[in-house]
Amino acid sequence: MKGKAIIFSAPSGAGKTTIVKHLLKVNAQLAFSISATSRPCRFNETPDKDYYFLSNEAFDQRIQDGDFIEWEEVYSGTKYGTLKSEIERIWASGKHVIFDVDVSGGLNLKRYFGDRALSIFVVPPSVQALRERLIGRGTENDESLMKRVAKAESEIMRAREFEVLITNDVLEQALRDAEHIVNAFLNDRA
Repeated sequence: MKGKAIIFSAPSGAGKTTIVKHLLKVNAQLAFSISATSRPCRFNETPDKDYYFLSNEAFDQRIQDGDFIEWEEVYSGTKYGTLKSEIERIWASGKHVIFDVDVSGGLNLKRYFGDRALSIFVVPPSVQALRERLIGRGTENDESLMKRVAKAESEIMRAREFEVLITNDVLEQALRDAEHIVNAFLNDRA
């Protein structure tokens, strides 16, 4: 039997990755969907754990072969996508899949999975708080910071397209909210 899909989306820096990692620790029914990307691996990332890092040519070939459920060029020259084989791997293990994806990818996944999926948008307390979180990561230069903040502003406008919103102002509360919402969805037999 195929499992369910939990889709977390948010602007970069809103806290979706922190929430997803927490849920993976506290809920043994969940397994993380590793996205593919054409961007280089960052110093704090592990290949085949954080992302499947593909060259632009390999990514394009996988597109042509129909290997993706969804994919998108998120930033110029940088593609991200969800491989069909990744979902099959997780469901074959008897687990439900959890996604940590950008807003467009999240909405595309919800359309693909329909009622088998729950789409959750993590809302930052403000754009300024988001900017400060991105600066605090130490992974952005001025140009990439400007791009991410501009993208975040447009993504926040799409929050209402998701089924559930979780505001990540106080992390502990956001984690509790996420646990409750995910557990309710997974335990719903409808």
